[in-house]
Amino acid sequence: MKHDNRTPKDSQVEMTEMVLPNDTNTLGNMLGGKLMHLIDIAAAIAGARHSNKVAVTASVDELNFLHPIKLGEVVILRASVNRVFNTSMEIGVKVFSQNLRTGELIHANSAYLTFVALDDNGKPARIAPIHPGDEEEMRRYREALERRERRLQHRKHQKKA
Repeated sequence: MKHDNRTPKDSQVEMTEMVLPNDTNTLGNMLGGKLMHLIDIAAAIAGARHSNKVAVTASVDELNFLHPIKLGEVVILRASVNRVFNTSMEIGVKVFSQNLRTGELIHANSAYLTFVALDDNGKPARIAPIHPGDEEEMRRYREALERRERRLQHRKHQKKA
């Protein structure tokens, strides 16, 4: 695969795990911290696949818990690079829960993370651009720029405070 012509599909990640008792709170729901850990891993793998470098978490934009994931269900994480900005990239992770008895699949969580690719000296490295293919990838690509602009504005306001 040519490094300068990568699409989101080239680096997509799908992780699947069973929710076990050690992963849950007293209500039998998956712990938020455990899910955040899995989201970070899926995003890091997608970022590393795209950049061919170690990718580290720079920020977590949004993390929306839409539906609890229950003990005994399967959690499915789908991570994809939405857009590249020089040395950083936005990676979206969509999380589903699946009841193995019924087969029902529910959108349980969405997250947007920014990752930075590092060179062999641990310094930020330039990343090849991503080339969206279908309409869904184009939408995510456009919306990633809007989120980046909001992140930069937020960071600017934080520095003033």
